[in-house]
Amino acid sequence: MGLVRQADAPLRGLNTFGIDARARLLWRLESLDDLPQLCEALRDDAGKGQAQPPLILGGGSNLLIADDPQQPIVQMALRGLRIVHEVGDAVIIEAAAGEAWDPLVRWTLSQGLAGLENLALIPGTVGAAPIQNIGAYGVELRDHFESLDAVDLGSGTGRSFDARDCAFGYRDSVFKHAGAARWLVTSVRLRLSRTADLKLDYGEIRAELAEACIVAPTATDVADAVSRIRRRKLPDPAVIGNAGSFFKNPLIEAEQATALATREPGLPCWPSGDQVKVSAAWMIERCGFKGMRVGHAGVHERHALVLVNHGHAGGGEILALASRIRDAVATRFGIRLEAEPVVVGAPQL
Repeated sequence: MGLVRQADAPLRGLNTFGIDARARLLWRLESLDDLPQLCEALRDDAGKGQAQPPLILGGGSNLLIADDPQQPIVQMALRGLRIVHEVGDAVIIEAAAGEAWDPLVRWTLSQGLAGLENLALIPGTVGAAPIQNIGAYGVELRDHFESLDAVDLGSGTGRSFDARDCAFGYRDSVFKHAGAARWLVTSVRLRLSRTADLKLDYGEIRAELAEACIVAPTATDVADAVSRIRRRKLPDPAVIGNAGSFFKNPLIEAEQATALATREPGLPCWPSGDQVKVSAAWMIERCGFKGMRVGHAGVHERHALVLVNHGHAGGGEILALASRIRDAVATRFGIRLEAEPVVVGAPQL
């Protein structure tokens, strides 16, 4: 279809929170051939006084729309999967940014490739994965990242980014910081292997495999186990609106973690480099928010990290509840939680 332009576009079906909002202008990009036209249209829009950079929209799974966005929205719909290089067991694959993440994981497994199995069933698109440096069950995207291609929407110039360029951190990358909004990720390359090096010691993976009587698991077995665990713990956005884990697990200094664990027995902590990661869900639950509902906004009854839309919550309601949670955790534990989703139409938490 090429480049699709829509004014006053409804966004309820394009964000997993199910927020009923509208975009002033939405562009849907389905072909790289249409990038020059898109860049020209965005420059023209900016020349008419719309100074805000465009919002790049993938699966809408890491997004909270607090108010109708005034900046133009670019919906990424590029498709394509391929193996680009193979030497022995080492394989590099390339995926277009508009591909959905979990089907990519399943495609790699169908090709006999291991590495992404612990990241099964994470929502969203391939293009968003390096921006967020997605991670789960002891594996992060950066562990298998090779490079990505992106286009400067202001100039139309393309370039490749390697891992150093991306400056990956915990749920972080260079693309989440000031000045990076101009970059549109178009494709991502990942390093995988035909020999599985399974990571089984994080969370409930081993127990889930044992429950299924699997003694010698394959990468597909691990992906299936991770998917079952996620389905039990996390609500389906098709059933109740949510963006998965709303807050990051904080990283704090070891001395602070020791003092906090002494004062708050049972606080889950994990070493993370020179720092210690502590459980945001545990702290939120101890503050009494698990299962709470305020109007149509709430905290899921099975997972305190997941904020939910019970049907007709506005983004402002979700944001107000998130702020209340953040303030309560800061008061009790002395830690300021940081939100994972991008907040549109209001200041970031």
